[in-house]
Amino acid sequence: MSAEKYDVFQAIADPTRREVLRLLSEKEELPISKITAHFPITRTAIVKHLNILSDAKLISGRKKGREKLYRLQPEPLAELKEWLFYYERFWNNKLSILKHIVETGETSSLQVIKDKEN
Repeated sequence: MSAEKYDVFQAIADPTRREVLRLLSEKEELPISKITAHFPITRTAIVKHLNILSDAKLISGRKKGREKLYRLQPEPLAELKEWLFYYERFWNNKLSILKHIVETGETSSLQVIKDKEN
C-alpha cells in the first residue's frame, strides 16, 4: 500500500481506473496479467492504478501461487451513489422549475417552490 490514502472520488477520477473497475465488475477475480492485457500501458503503470483503487478500498487482491488476483469491492461506491443522488434531486428540482416557467410563463410561484426546497 502506498503512504497516501485515496478516497473513492480520487480513485475513480482516472479513466483507466474506471475501466479496471468495469473489468472487475464483469469477473469474480482477475489476475494482473489479464487486467494489463486490456490497456496500452505498462504493467508498472497498472500496478500503480491498482494500488490507488486498493487504497480507496474499491478492490482487494490476494496471492494465488505466483499471481495476484484482484476483485471488486463495491461497498465504497455507496458514498458516490449518495453524492450523485443528492445532485440528481437538486437538478431535477431545478429542471421542474424551469419547465414550469417555460410552459406557463409564470414566475410568481417560484418563491413558493424555492421555499419548499429549504
